[in-house]
Amino acid sequence: MTAFSINGRAVQVAAEPDTPLLWVIRDELKLTGTKYGCGIALCGACTVHIDGEPMRACQTPLDMVAGRQVTTIEGLSADSSHPLQKAWIAEQVPQCGYCQSGQIMQAAGLLASNPRPSREEIVAHMDGNLCRCGTYDRIIRAVERAAQES
Repeated sequence: MTAFSINGRAVQVAAEPDTPLLWVIRDELKLTGTKYGCGIALCGACTVHIDGEPMRACQTPLDMVAGRQVTTIEGLSADSSHPLQKAWIAEQVPQCGYCQSGQIMQAAGLLASNPRPSREEIVAHMDGNLCRCGTYDRIIRAVERAAQES
């Protein structure tokens, strides 16, 4: 059994220690907001926070989160009131929406460590989170808006 906290709730999971955290989150814990994208940590669709730091869940083995705090998109805010979630709606960021939970979690990591990032800092931090629909300009505007409104 591996014990950790997810979205503020203590859990114990009976899975192999090398099982990717993504599959534990989706299949065992039934939190499906975190998406499978590439499976090799290159696209960012599976981004979650581990002890407050954005990490790719597809390449994070379960044993790495033992005793740690994991936050998924479902745990960012209980009522979608996080400034990024509001900004995502205001800027009409999603097109297909598949990558958006990973995009938001990556951006939340930036704003937690740098509440007033420059446009260049936003672009650099979000580099590596891919959006097949190409909504990058809207993503940047949403992060800028969230930084101004929080």
